[in-house]
Amino acid sequence: MENTKYKVAYVITERNEKTYWNRIGVAFTNKDGSLNVKLDALPIGGTLHIRDYEPREEFEPSTAGTPRPRPLRAANGAPPTSEQAI
Repeated sequence: MENTKYKVAYVITERNEKTYWNRIGVAFTNKDGSLNVKLDALPIGGTLHIRDYEPREEFEPSTAGTPRPRPLRAANGAPPTSEQAI
């Protein structure tokens, strides 16, 4: 699958002068340029924002400056099951 066809859906809300981005689904670009959106949650307020998927690094920097491992996730975004390698 091309990364340009896969998109991520977020709802952007503002509370106490802070902005929060919550991932609530995915979107796929069709041949005609339209989008199919699959939401795991419905945004009641805020802004629905869809952007291109960008893979994350396996490690993210910690406050000590050394890489900290990220928790692995299954392809559907769920936590790994006991059968999956950790």
